[in-house]
Amino acid sequence: MAMNLLAKARAYEEEYGRLISDLERPSYHISPTVGWLNDPNGFSYYDGKYHLFYQYNPYSTQWDTMHWGHLVSEDLLHWKRLPAALAPDQEYDCAGVFSGSGLMAPDGRHLLMYTGVQIVDRPDGGREDRQVQCLAFGDGTDYVKYENNPVITPEMLPEGGSTVDFRDPKIFRDEEEGCYYAVVGSCTREEGGNVALFRSRDIFHWEFVSILDRSEQRYGYMWECPDYFRIDDTDIILISPMKLSAEGLEFHCGNNAAYLTGNYDREKHTFERKGIFSLDYGIDFYAPQTMTAPDGRRIMIAWMQTPETRHSQPAGIKWFGQLTVPRELTVKEGRLLQRPIRELEACRRGRVFYRDVLLNGHAGLAGLKGRCVDMTLRVRPAGRSLYRLFSVRIAADDRHYTSISYRPGDSMLSFDRSFSGLNHYIVSDRDVHVGYREGEIKIRILIDRFSVEAFVNDGEQALTFTIYTPQEADGIFFETDGAALLDVEKYDMVL
Repeated sequence: MAMNLLAKARAYEEEYGRLISDLERPSYHISPTVGWLNDPNGFSYYDGKYHLFYQYNPYSTQWDTMHWGHLVSEDLLHWKRLPAALAPDQEYDCAGVFSGSGLMAPDGRHLLMYTGVQIVDRPDGGREDRQVQCLAFGDGTDYVKYENNPVITPEMLPEGGSTVDFRDPKIFRDEEEGCYYAVVGSCTREEGGNVALFRSRDIFHWEFVSILDRSEQRYGYMWECPDYFRIDDTDIILISPMKLSAEGLEFHCGNNAAYLTGNYDREKHTFERKGIFSLDYGIDFYAPQTMTAPDGRRIMIAWMQTPETRHSQPAGIKWFGQLTVPRELTVKEGRLLQRPIRELEACRRGRVFYRDVLLNGHAGLAGLKGRCVDMTLRVRPAGRSLYRLFSVRIAADDRHYTSISYRPGDSMLSFDRSFSGLNHYIVSDRDVHVGYREGEIKIRILIDRFSVEAFVNDGEQALTFTIYTPQEADGIFFETDGAALLDVEKYDMVL
């Protein structure tokens, strides 16, 4: 059975993946070989290459029984597609090989830790998921599941822990202690979502250690895809809260991606939270995962979609689901900064540059167009009077556009894809409050064929959106209410 299901998936993607041309895909964002993609998994560096896996259904552009797709890269830019790595072929994971992580095992093999799901009978006659944490080992191409899976079960949780919502292990090694740890997303009926910490000295035998943090019925009923790391003197936990209630402009209703800042006590295994913040202020960002690059950078990548928008598929598409560009994470004044990886600059071609362009009304500039673009804008007042509005329209023609607007009076940045060509009734606009700099703002905008990522004021905020505007809509236009000065640096992106 094991060989049959994995071999079947590999044969299918080999046959049908080649039928999707490069022009049908994003230019510099990851998409599945064929079919469906969601959470990034197993993001790690092994045997001289970056390995990136993803939740994968090769047989349809809809979510269904999960496999793991697989890519490798030497530069985080050019990704080679490898055959599917895992299939749901064991009793403990027959309902899905859910999200997880990767690192190098003590014996030098590549280790994957993932959630296995099976459907079990309840005492009341109903049926439900049972989620357990499992291991697989490989050489960077082929992987074999551990014969004594699962290694972490919900019975190891404190009383009240969920057997249904217990998933997405992120494994890491404490070099000083010589132990392995894993954070796992979980919840209780009384408190909502939480992050459970487990420990192992040999990778195979695990024990429960503590609950690092919890929702307390305020920040979602379940915390998916946890991640823990430290940058400088700040400990950070990433979470993806489900069914979170809106709180001003910081969180929106539904599924979010957030991060907790604080102090982790390595002896007591407690986490003292200092703050909780949105990780991305757009609409299409979920399930982020990080890794440490060989040069020490903390790199993050995420699913460029959410459970709420997973049905917004254009007719006839042969694949669905993208990942963000990898982002470098740093900390400034207790908050995360996110910037596209510096390697991306190697893909820039055809520089177009303008300085001190006076805008007052509607304008277009020669050389500014495209659907695979890296563009940085700097806007500021022209004189003593503060302009009332600045707006840039991208992926534009006479019917379509997506806009990013800034109102300096209340330091509000707005994103709107209402006219991007979507024919589904989903959320299309979002606002975020940005830091006030006397009317000046800097926005770096990455446009790909099917997405927009915006980074505000050198990464203080990020906003991520998918768009499915016709590719011939490639105009870039500006509009102001009042006089403003604009600097533009624009490149075409060519891999």
